[in-house]
Amino acid sequence: MKKLTLLTLLLISFTVYAQKFDKKINQLSANYESDIIELRHWFHENAELSNREFKTAKRIAEELKKIGLNPQTGVAKTGVVAVLKGGKPGPVVALRADIDGLPVKERADLPWKSNMIGEYNGESVPVMHACGHDTHTAILLGTAKILFQLKDQIPGTIKFIFQPAEEGAPSGEEGGAELMVKEGVLKNPDVDAIFGLHIWSQIGAGQVYVRPKGIMAAVNEFRIDIEGVQTHGSTPWTGIDPIVTASQMINSIQTIVSRNMPLTEAAAVVTIGSIHGGVRSNIIPESLYMLGTIRTLDEGMKKLVLKRLEEIVSSIASANNAKAKVTYLVSYPITYNDPELYQSMLPSLKRINGSNNVNSMNAITGAEDFSFFQEKIPGMYFFIGGAKKGTDPLTAAPHHTPDFYVDDSAMITGLKSMTALALDYLNKNK
Repeated sequence: MKKLTLLTLLLISFTVYAQKFDKKINQLSANYESDIIELRHWFHENAELSNREFKTAKRIAEELKKIGLNPQTGVAKTGVVAVLKGGKPGPVVALRADIDGLPVKERADLPWKSNMIGEYNGESVPVMHACGHDTHTAILLGTAKILFQLKDQIPGTIKFIFQPAEEGAPSGEEGGAELMVKEGVLKNPDVDAIFGLHIWSQIGAGQVYVRPKGIMAAVNEFRIDIEGVQTHGSTPWTGIDPIVTASQMINSIQTIVSRNMPLTEAAAVVTIGSIHGGVRSNIIPESLYMLGTIRTLDEGMKKLVLKRLEEIVSSIASANNAKAKVTYLVSYPITYNDPELYQSMLPSLKRINGSNNVNSMNAITGAEDFSFFQEKIPGMYFFIGGAKKGTDPLTAAPHHTPDFYVDDSAMITGLKSMTALALDYLNKNK
């Protein structure tokens, strides 16, 4: 009975706190909305590629200094980090935004459209924010501005992480969340939990989508090299054909998902997207290589896919007297929403946005390097709608395309959500 009474008192106390702060969050979000929209337009117009976000990082640091924070620059090459210490002792929570653009030429007719040019794979390319990272950056700056206003009442510390190279570092370079973790971004002070969001063009503005456990897939990009013996196409028995060997591998690789995966538990995808070998119709080449990707939403299934891939490649190569090896090129973990953190923080998203606007979702087989943070500490990742109210979200251009667009009106949802999550987490865990 005493335990029940104490729990009831704690719940009442938190409810009173939440109502007090929600009013303040809504007021400050409305006050700062035009500021973060203006910032969004600047970041959009000045889009930069991964590990090359020099102007972007400089502007972020300038804005953080205006707020009253002391930003650290040059983190993981072009990242920016700032720490806000509350007026009371407590845990440490991190909020993350990705800041890089993509090698895509913008077609949307906007007064703040991007005309930026960058270098990608040795070529000069147009650059635009074709995935909404401009909005993420502006939202996190707005969140920092609100939380700074409330710092005396905050029980704990908030770390703002502006992460470069989410879209992948240039060839031969390290970058992104993985490098940030390696450089110790989750240390000094040690972070207890982390939150991140992604705007989505095909969800209506004002809507939030989230789920526990795997929300985005692990990705394992791979290369298969096959070595045979070159010979004339008219006498294939005098050589070892890597093309026939590759075709057998491709067919068998497709059975990994259809015959080995418990698909009622989680989805999985194995795709061969590229094959390179041979120069003439009458020459069986000496070698070839294939490129592919694996997407999984369960750690056990991921391990099984990798095991079966290597078994198939080895066995089929041996059966054809060829040699083959698998090399992994890029690996991201599962973007995994800690179930306990999810259960604790879902009420915060519902309260600040209205429960009717917070939705459960299916997992996505795309990948996110936010997962590198979640490998180390509990984290929660969620989506906010970006389609203008009154339009059909399903007709909106998808991400990574020239016509991609998300509306300014969507950003206040992210601003309120990130602020409420930070405050609620610190107050629940103080």
